[in-house]
Amino acid sequence: MARGGGRRTAVAAAALGSLMAVTVLSACGGPSGDGADSRASGPPGEGRNGVASDPTRIPGVGDGFQRRIPGDSRQVVVVYGDGRDSADSTVVFYTKQGSAWHRARSWAAHNGTKGWTTDHHENDKRSPVGVFTLSDAGGVLPDPDPAPGAGLPYSRSADIAAPRWWAKAYWHDFDYVIAIDYNRVKGTPPNDPTRPEGTSKGGSIWLHMDHGSGTSACVSLPKQAMEYLLRTLDPDRHPVVVMGDKAHLKA
Repeated sequence: MARGGGRRTAVAAAALGSLMAVTVLSACGGPSGDGADSRASGPPGEGRNGVASDPTRIPGVGDGFQRRIPGDSRQVVVVYGDGRDSADSTVVFYTKQGSAWHRARSWAAHNGTKGWTTDHHENDKRSPVGVFTLSDAGGVLPDPDPAPGAGLPYSRSADIAAPRWWAKAYWHDFDYVIAIDYNRVKGTPPNDPTRPEGTSKGGSIWLHMDHGSGTSACVSLPKQAMEYLLRTLDPDRHPVVVMGDKAHLKA
């Protein structure tokens, strides 16, 4: 896929080091699993063949959230939570061509262990409901995007790794991460500890590798999903994530 836009591939600065790792881990992490691809039921507003009833709208997303999607956005990751108190969700990737949204891929996923909230706070074990930009990525592994100079800026750093006092099954959670721009500074590595709205509002909310159950607040996806998104998300297409339980998203 031909894409423009600049990419900076960098190793996170040593000065941030262990402080960033500790801050990051307060938001993400959990048990491990293989993360099956796709769930039985599609998003609300889609027929059995996956076609939306109104292609100019993203299925299952109400007027309030539709209006919060930037007009120049051409890539949207939607996290459809199964329920307000559920850790299970479905992630669907949509692209916009002309005035129509097209469903490109979908995967089974997980969110916070206690579900969703419109008023997220540190350690509440719920994922924040909302529309957020996607500006930066990183991980322990090298950037899977084979096209240099394209895609989200990617910061590779061992400091992002899950701590080794976690069970071994959890160690690969942060092999790939995409920062969700909730209470963070855009243009910085995902594990930058800066919290513009204060530490009580939480932070380090990421898309990251799935581990088979709920997270502390992040959204976790299978490895193949993370690789696909890292190869596909394009800053020039102004990607965003729309996330929440299905009832909130429809409101």
